[in-house]
Amino acid sequence: MAMVIVLMAVPANGQKRLNVVTTLPDLQQIAEAIGGDRVEATAIATGFQNPHFVDPKPSHIIKLSRADLFVTIGLDLTSGWVPPLLTSSRNSKVQPGGSGYIDASENVPLLQIPSSVSREQGDIHVYGNPHYWLDPAVGHVMAHNIYEGLVRIQPESADYFAANLEAFDEGLDLKIQEWKDKMAPFAGTEIIAYHNQWPYFETAFDLRIAEFLEPKPGIPPTPSQLSKVMDLMESRDINVIIISPYFKPDSAELVVRSTGGQVVTLATSVSAFEGIDTYFDLFDYNVNVLVSAFNAADD
Repeated sequence: MAMVIVLMAVPANGQKRLNVVTTLPDLQQIAEAIGGDRVEATAIATGFQNPHFVDPKPSHIIKLSRADLFVTIGLDLTSGWVPPLLTSSRNSKVQPGGSGYIDASENVPLLQIPSSVSREQGDIHVYGNPHYWLDPAVGHVMAHNIYEGLVRIQPESADYFAANLEAFDEGLDLKIQEWKDKMAPFAGTEIIAYHNQWPYFETAFDLRIAEFLEPKPGIPPTPSQLSKVMDLMESRDINVIIISPYFKPDSAELVVRSTGGQVVTLATSVSAFEGIDTYFDLFDYNVNVLVSAFNAADD
């Protein structure tokens, strides 16, 4: 049995699989797509978890101590839990600046970079909005960053990784056109969001987020803010509120009980819901549930 286990750990080219640890399951899945059978990838956060708040565990430290590569979403999304994990891992390869450290945000055109930051603005991200993976076109950038990191660690597999990258890019382009075609009839549609985590998705699919249930980022909905949202929905005939799996729907449901419309829970990451197993599945799910909600509003 031991011999079987060893053989399963070795890809067809006879080399040991690279051990890749990522912050989010989206990055894990892209790393698996590019690395193929030459990587073994795991994610620290789950797909239904708020990535701002992940409790560091000893098991995470052990994973990082054994990692050949660490892929982070970067910016300040995970600043509360990634630095202590990396420090505790004592793995020089995966520290910032190390050969096995990959910041997936490199070369991403960021949105909402603040000109100034103060506590009065709520939870403002100083480097720009970090939820960039929710624009499917940014998947190309993340995949290329991961490809470069894999080649840096295992240059002899460069051609193999490049072929996988090309297949990923081609498949993603086809899916992006499919998703845009489905969303095209609803271009310019106004919606309400619970939290300001959707600007990249909004831009990708030509939606308009008219207001948020949170009065300021990270501040729970207040009665005055909910009243403002209700008035806005009624005056502008807005019918959809989008929320994430890790936010309680109570406030959103209260609003739609008064105004009509629907609360739509979108997936913020791979594995947020059953059946969302790949980066492509993430957008298949979100586009389909939104199209269904928009069609229902038109009936």
